[in-house]
Amino acid sequence: MAESIEFDLIICGSGLAGLRAAIEAARTGPKLRIGIVSKLQVMRSHSVSAEGGTAAVIFDDEGDTIESHIYDTVKGSDFLADQDVAEKLCVEMPREIYQLDHWGMPWSRRKDGRIDQRAFGGYSFPRATFASDKVGFFEMQTLYDTCQKFENIEYLNEWFATSIIHDGKRFMGITAIELSSGVFHEIRGKALIIATGGAGRLYSFSTYALSSTPDGLDMAYRAGMALKDMEFVQFHPTGILPSGILITEGARGEGGYLLNSNGERFMKRYAAKKMELAPRDIVSRSIITEINQGRGFKHETGVDCMKLDLRHIGNDVIKEKLGGIREISIKFSGVDPANEIMDVRPVCHYMMGGIHTDIQGATQLLGVWAAGEAACNSTHGSNRLGANSTSECIVWGKITGQLAVEYIQNGIPHIPWPHHLVSAEEKRIYDGIFRGSGDTNPYEIRQELTDTMNEKAYVFRNESDLIAGLKKVRQLKEQTWKHVDDKAKEYNTNFTNVMELDSMLRTAEVVLIGAINRKESRGAHARVDHPKRDDENYLHHTLAYYDSKEPIMKTFPVTITKYKPVERKY
Repeated sequence: MAESIEFDLIICGSGLAGLRAAIEAARTGPKLRIGIVSKLQVMRSHSVSAEGGTAAVIFDDEGDTIESHIYDTVKGSDFLADQDVAEKLCVEMPREIYQLDHWGMPWSRRKDGRIDQRAFGGYSFPRATFASDKVGFFEMQTLYDTCQKFENIEYLNEWFATSIIHDGKRFMGITAIELSSGVFHEIRGKALIIATGGAGRLYSFSTYALSSTPDGLDMAYRAGMALKDMEFVQFHPTGILPSGILITEGARGEGGYLLNSNGERFMKRYAAKKMELAPRDIVSRSIITEINQGRGFKHETGVDCMKLDLRHIGNDVIKEKLGGIREISIKFSGVDPANEIMDVRPVCHYMMGGIHTDIQGATQLLGVWAAGEAACNSTHGSNRLGANSTSECIVWGKITGQLAVEYIQNGIPHIPWPHHLVSAEEKRIYDGIFRGSGDTNPYEIRQELTDTMNEKAYVFRNESDLIAGLKKVRQLKEQTWKHVDDKAKEYNTNFTNVMELDSMLRTAEVVLIGAINRKESRGAHARVDHPKRDDENYLHHTLAYYDSKEPIMKTFPVTITKYKPVERKY
């Protein structure tokens, strides 16, 4: 029998979106019991790794406007963003910058004392608000400190959520394993916010923490909610070699150059006006094109790459504004960017897709919202502009926290607790995984899966590779890997790793099927066999619904308010 706990509001995930949701929920409903469930300690959430900035228009006296931010976001999305959602992001975000400031966020400052902003790719003005190159860490610290002011926020640190309990229409609770004891729990609740982050560990070469697996996405998917636009995976142009750790776009925002083996700033061929500060999808494709045409470098590991040159920026600026990446480069590559050129290559960095929500973050299941990278409210369409992700986390963290509390305060009808669903989940994970049989090594399966995604669904794609990738993923899914050699109850990482792999295989299947079906090139989805954008046939979102045999794929319209799709030029 599962142990039982009860909260009013459950928040799954303790990154920027989850903590901002918790603060707003605690302010809106001070008498409600709010539980943050996270498979990590709070300050280990991957949001701490965000480096470059948080986008907002805060200086209209310099010519910038919210309208410009909206259009840049829509154009950057290759016109797949829902334009009403992009508008909400840009309108709401300026006050959130000042709210964070009031809560103690140590924003970098100009000499006149005003909050500083740097240039980022695809923007018409510098609007990436930053704190050196550790913006995510400082935002997380600010939000976590603010959470301590509220006695009604409780933390279940190192709890692994496994399923959503519902009656087919309305949310009722979740199941989760307390990792320190191994005890399986039912956690009853009146509302849920899913803020579990992205699924970037589907790829081997990735900027994500090893914990960034699609457990939250898969949990929603199995509960009947759609995953939307999962074929759109963002590859950041500058992952450092060999680790893949992010070198912030702020390095180019501060004036860094990308160089090919001829010593050219090659971006002049692809985006003459924006150069290194074109949107990420364009810069990543440009790097791979240069490599394919023989103008790349060979890293000592044998991997093709380009060079990122910061030497001309100067040691003082690097130490003040890019100290974090300088430390990363020295520690993980043995290169001091003040004196030497860095080896970089496009790296999996963000999922534009996620759990299908409306403009308010509401999912298709009553009582469940999603926020941050786990959600797809269609802010980013087919390509996200840098610094808009932390903004999205904060804006929809606030919105969903408030709306979830209002939903609870309106009264929830009593529904008998479905013990049979909890028992079925317990059977799925313990009989199906923990006590499963097989001699295949799950870690080898995981490596094969992530390598397959690297090889078959990278910056440039084609139908034969995608189909081969899907075939491989399904083959891996069928292998008898669902077994756990370590039978310990306490902190059984073998068990959690295999549960993560279970969710990774299902989610990878959705990514590949969406990419196969989308026979066009749009944003981060570049098909060499369909090189043009096709608005007539593909100006729509992709929805994937769970079925035990294979995903059920549907389409969903894009909301266009002011800006008709045109060709993107930079």
